[in-house]
Amino acid sequence: GTVTAAPRPAGARPWLEWRREVELLSDVAYFVLTTLSGYQTLGEEYVNIIQVDPSKKKVPSFLRRALFISLHTVLPYCLEKALMHLEHELQVEAEESRAPENPPALGFPNRTFVRSWIRRWAGELTEQQKKTASQVVYVLKQSIPLLHRLHLAVFYIQGTFYHLSKRITGISYLHFGGLQGEDQSIRSSYKFLGIISLFHLLLTIGVQVYSFKQKQRARQEWRLHRSLAHQKSRSKEAAAGRQSRCTLCLEERRHSTATPCGHLFCWECITAWCNTRAECPLCREKFHPQKLIYLRHYQM
Repeated sequence: GTVTAAPRPAGARPWLEWRREVELLSDVAYFVLTTLSGYQTLGEEYVNIIQVDPSKKKVPSFLRRALFISLHTVLPYCLEKALMHLEHELQVEAEESRAPENPPALGFPNRTFVRSWIRRWAGELTEQQKKTASQVVYVLKQSIPLLHRLHLAVFYIQGTFYHLSKRITGISYLHFGGLQGEDQSIRSSYKFLGIISLFHLLLTIGVQVYSFKQKQRARQEWRLHRSLAHQKSRSKEAAAGRQSRCTLCLEERRHSTATPCGHLFCWECITAWCNTRAECPLCREKFHPQKLIYLRHYQM
């Protein structure tokens, strides 16, 4: 008889790709079976606390609990995925605009409706709008963790609303059993921790702002240096009467790069060419892209 091989396990890669989705489903299932169903979670049952609405006299309504679960689990996941897809699409658009001959980047799964919608939306933006969108994405990715740290510091000082989703929905806790005086002493000790957290948060924001300004200044200095160097090289070439044009872009050669056969091209032009053909555009001699020689301080 024939022997059939047992199916091979999927391995760790699919689980890593879908890790956030699995975590989202587990969190939603846990809160649906506990908070949404009207039961205490394991932590709430362990410390003898129950959820109450802003009136502190009754448990939150079903709609309020459903809103809390959505803000606590689904919204962070959607925001994280949207920012990640948007940042990736803007980077791909920028790379394709700089090197249109390069093939599109592979290895990023195209499996969601949100991904395809963001791709169409990003394709309709102008260059200035794409630059502004990239800055907004960067600010949001830096601001969200800082917002959570600020909210945590406020919790240490006030003693209520540990999660931002609970603060938005107005769900707090009511403790039953135990000593009230002990709770007050613990809460006063947390205020000092909250003040330290606020000071550390302000210090972190100051460091990030200073680092951002330094990066902007370095980027501007580099652009000025590059433009001055390009103008200086062009003036020298014009004075000497030499022709130094790239045969691929038919413009003045920038960042001259030599092939193993001795022909000169722009660095961007020849590297883009080598992505599709590993040969010299002029004499068709085969070579590996690693053999390209970038010529520094070349005067011709």
